[in-house]
Order: sequence, then structure tokens, then C-alpha cells
Amino acid sequence: MNKLKYLGGYSAAVIDHVHTLINTKKLEGFLLKKYPVCHSIRTDKALYGFVIDMKTQFLRQSNSISKVVYDDKLDVLHQALGLHTFISRVQGNNLKSKNEIRISSVFKKCPLEFLTMIVTHELAHLKEKEHNKAFYKLCEYIEPNYHQIEFDMRLYLTYLDLVGKLY
Repeated sequence: MNKLKYLGGYSAAVIDHVHTLINTKKLEGFLLKKYPVCHSIRTDKALYGFVIDMKTQFLRQSNSISKVVYDDKLDVLHQALGLHTFISRVQGNNLKSKNEIRISSVFKKCPLEFLTMIVTHELAHLKEKEHNKAFYKLCEYIEPNYHQIEFDMRLYLTYLDLVGKLY
């Protein structure tokens, strides 16, 4: 059996079930039935608007975001699908800080739910820097089905790894 790098922390029973879906060529059908269409947020400008709308709706009091982009190199360089960076600079007597969010370009063509889950994850880092209980509670506040969508997104990434393009 080949190693499923996106499903590393899951139980043997779950991994076996995923292997069954792959071997019987049913993973594609499973994903397309649950997530039949992909979103239309293709540009950095549209992505910025999408992220700001979510931030305004759920995290109005949090720090502002200066930049949101799709990043072609994110998966390769950082072994991450999204990245939240906090940059502080001293300018004279003032300390200036900027929050930036980078989303892997693999999410340019995916279901809206997967993009929302990644954005939710990165927005939660505005309030909680570590992946702790409070962080995941905030993720569930923003996206109530966060954990299920994260698992399905891992299946989607596994499919992309094994077969290629889905949408």
C-alpha cells in the first residue's frame, strides 16, 4: 500500500477505507458527489475580498490584514496549504505590524468549502497563534463543519496526488 501523506494522523481503519476507495476507483465519485462544483475566486483581488468579508463577519475586532494572495510556491517551500505571517517593523519611534495570508494556488480550482476551510484556518491564527483547543474552537465558530471539511479536503489532496486534476 502506498503512503497517504495527507492522512498521517488518522486511524488504520480510516486509512484502510480510503485505500479501498482508491483501489475501487470510487474516491473521485465520492468527492464529486459531495462537492460537485468548484468556486470562481481565481484572482488575488477576489481572494482578498473573500477573506476580508469572512474576517468582517466573524473576527471584526481582530488585527487588519494587509495582503492576501494565492502562492504558487507555498506547498513546495513550506509544506503548508495556507500561511499566516505577522511582520513587525520599526519605523522611527513606531512599531508597524502587518498580517499577510498566503493560500496555496492548488485552491484556485477546488470546491468553495475547501477554500473556506483554509481561509478559516488562517483567520483563526489572527487570534490564536498555536494549534490549541482555543484555536480549533474558533475554527468551529467560523465554520461549524470545519473538521469534516478538513478531512474531505485531505481526501481531495490525496486524489490530486494520485490521479491529478479533478475539476
